[in-house]
Amino acid sequence: MTDVIIIGGGPVGLATASMAAQKGLTVKLFEPKTGVIDKACGEGLMPAAVQKLNEYGINIPTSHVFKGIRYINGKSSADGHFLCGHGMGVRRLVLHNTLREHAVKAGVEFIQQKAKDIHQFDDHVEVDGHSAKYVLAADGLNSPTRSRLNVELPSQRPSRLGVRQHFNMAPWSDYVEVYWSEHAEAYVTPVAEDLVGVAILYYKDKLPKPKNQNRFDSLLTLFPALKTRLEGQSQASSPRGAGPFERRASKHVINRCMLIGDAAGYLDPLTGEGIRLGLDAGEAAINCILNDQPHAYERAWRNVSRRYWWMTDGLLRARRIPIIRRLMVPFLQKLPWVFDRIITLLAKPAH
Repeated sequence: MTDVIIIGGGPVGLATASMAAQKGLTVKLFEPKTGVIDKACGEGLMPAAVQKLNEYGINIPTSHVFKGIRYINGKSSADGHFLCGHGMGVRRLVLHNTLREHAVKAGVEFIQQKAKDIHQFDDHVEVDGHSAKYVLAADGLNSPTRSRLNVELPSQRPSRLGVRQHFNMAPWSDYVEVYWSEHAEAYVTPVAEDLVGVAILYYKDKLPKPKNQNRFDSLLTLFPALKTRLEGQSQASSPRGAGPFERRASKHVINRCMLIGDAAGYLDPLTGEGIRLGLDAGEAAINCILNDQPHAYERAWRNVSRRYWWMTDGLLRARRIPIIRRLMVPFLQKLPWVFDRIITLLAKPAH
């Protein structure tokens, strides 16, 4: 019998599979797609995620280091520096390929199909005829497993969507730059020596669908300074969308099944902690499996995710208040040490 079946071959599923195999567990991973899988995301790894990958010997071949976050609102800007290491901009395709190769070398067995039928018993779980002691669901925002296990909860906040595109140009900053507007933010991440990614997050109900241009170009007009900088630069990818982002689950361990990554619930990419949160949750689930204490995972998940939910919820509430949105960058500009500590709180490991 296999020790653990992982459903979903995205970054969190692949990284967790490698972690489990390195700790002596036998692993099968269900993923119907072949090759390298792309996804719309900001592509910035916070220092805690970089450190976790390094711990397991996962080395990214092509990336670009960044030392903090720069907020830009009109003519005002503020820089926040990590006090606990550095971040890393990584093209999603590069990250996925690296993690897949590492999982193969670790001995993970890949099952190229969707996981459809899940049956739980007292001492094991069966997924489409494959038996395992435990199942970890890492099948993303729209997790079919979360729905199948009847733990899906409705969202509580206004819907947010995202769209991302790449440009062939040398990064002009050693920061992830965040441009603010009334109903959207643009995140510029250096992902290679000659490539930058631009991801725009926006409120679906505030910005109607454009009629005569694509969504990315329409949203880019909200950020004149960024639009000017990108003019004339060749596009390295087509616009790719994502969202709505908010997902909630009533619980995160159901008998011998545990939810990890976005499948366990997600609020918004605002703080850039998605990969960090998924890696920490995957590691916590593995430790519960090694100790044969699956129900300990509920508390473990809350411990690694509490900061993310608290900080992200607070920032989303604050950015919807006009006076806070207007004064936030000038305030952080005058008190850079405050910004450094906020950024470091987001960047460091959860425990």
